Formats: sequence, structure tokens, C-alpha cells
Amino acid sequence: MFFAVEPPGPARQHLDAALAPLRDVPGAPRWASPERWHLTLLFLGSVPEELVPGLLAAAARAVAAAPPMTLRLAGAGRFGSARRPQVAWAGLDGDVVPLVALAGRLSGAARELGLAAEDRPFRPHLTLGRWRPGRPADGALPDRLAGYRGPEWPVPEVRLQESRLGAAARYETLAAWPLPPRTP
Repeated sequence: MFFAVEPPGPARQHLDAALAPLRDVPGAPRWASPERWHLTLLFLGSVPEELVPGLLAAAARAVAAAPPMTLRLAGAGRFGSARRPQVAWAGLDGDVVPLVALAGRLSGAARELGLAAEDRPFRPHLTLGRWRPGRPADGALPDRLAGYRGPEWPVPEVRLQESRLGAAARYETLAAWPLPPRTP
């Protein structure tokens, strides 16, 4: 299970168009499908069924404390060294500070329930692709998107999702909590 925010279609399409010239470049990562792009706020893995009701209630409180947010996909980078890159990602601009605070509240709620949550600081990003170990990798490739700025979009909700593996791997939304809209 994981908590996520999903960029809307126009934001995905804009980034996908910017990424198009890089898709077949030698040393490129294995690109993720734009339909699967999301911003993971907290990854939990497997959650025991008996803890799910408490998690849902705690998440509702955490999201209810969030202000309206507007984000924009912007810039790019990688996790791992330039010689051994692991993940290509797109960054964020906009209301990143409240997004980080929300991720922190979700993480705290999970810990209070006894669930394992990463201790490292939350670094908001959208995973674009992963390099396969042992294959040629161009770790400088994300630098070509350093100046990228996508359209702004309001964050409508936070979702609790679960990965469904199989021939047609997909994400299933288990619950969703709306964020307040920004008032003019």
C-alpha cells in the first residue's frame, strides 16, 4: 500500500511530450508508463488487515489538516551516482512545503500504528524510469530536463493505493480524501 497524489492528464501529457526525445537515447532508463505516474507520499508495503481501519482514520485526519495545494512538475534528476544511476525522476515546484508536511503526518500516523515507515527525509518526486543494473546507463540524461516546467495543477485528493501485479499490473485505489480547493 502507498499514499499518493496523481498529476492530472494534461500535466502528464506535457511531461510525456518533453520526455519523448529522450525515450530511445542510448543509456536511457526503462521508462515508466505515464498512466502509472504518481507522487508517492508514503510507501507502506503490506499492511495487516486489522490495521487498515486505523490507518484510514489516521489518514483522514492527516489530509484534513492539509491546506489547498497547487503543484507543477519541474526539473529532473536521478537517484544514484552519474556512473551508476538508479532512478530518473521529475521534481516539483509550487506548494512543496505543505506536501512534505502532509507526507510527514502520514508517516507519523503509520508509525503510531506500528507500521514501518522510512526514516529518511521525504524527497517529493515523480519516478520517470529505472536503470537496470549491469546495463549501459547515461546518468546525465535527466540533466536534459533541468529546465522543464510543466503546467500548474491543483491537488484534488490524496489516495491510498495498492499495487495489483499480473499481466496487466495496475494500481487500485482503496480510499481517497479530498484536499480543500484554493479559493480565488
